[in-house]
Amino acid sequence: MNAIIRPVKPSDSAAVAAIIRTVMPEFGAGRQGTAMHDPEVNDIYEAYSKPQTAYFVCEIDGKVVGGGGVAPLLGGDASTCELKKMYFLPEGRGKGLGRKTVERCVQAAKELGFEYCYLETFSTMTDAMALYEKQGFEKIPGPLGNTGHFACDQFYKMKLR
Repeated sequence: MNAIIRPVKPSDSAAVAAIIRTVMPEFGAGRQGTAMHDPEVNDIYEAYSKPQTAYFVCEIDGKVVGGGGVAPLLGGDASTCELKKMYFLPEGRGKGLGRKTVERCVQAAKELGFEYCYLETFSTMTDAMALYEKQGFEKIPGPLGNTGHFACDQFYKMKLR
């Protein structure tokens, strides 16, 4: 297996959109009020070419199998970013790519000057929640900012500095 994690390129947007639209329903998270319906899903490269953003894709043998990024938390304070759009196809799971992607995203968030990283997820994504907790994210009682993801039911925050 030849696996790499790299910054997103324009040619990755269709693959990342397909991954998000495949994985979210697998976990019962395809309804309204989820990241699957965000306009940025249609062009991840464009969305993460803005200031204070970063997105990384994971490839195995040249095929994009997942990714994740960071961006300012919508409706949040300027010191907080959000870990966003982190999803992996089944063939990308269980290989350490999620951990490495979170590490790259957290490093990027620090380099971009954020003090905190926030994320939203679903209780059905138990492996993801375990990963986030192992990486230092702490569960918080409710949502931050105004992401529009009213269907999410699990919330985490990490102090970066």
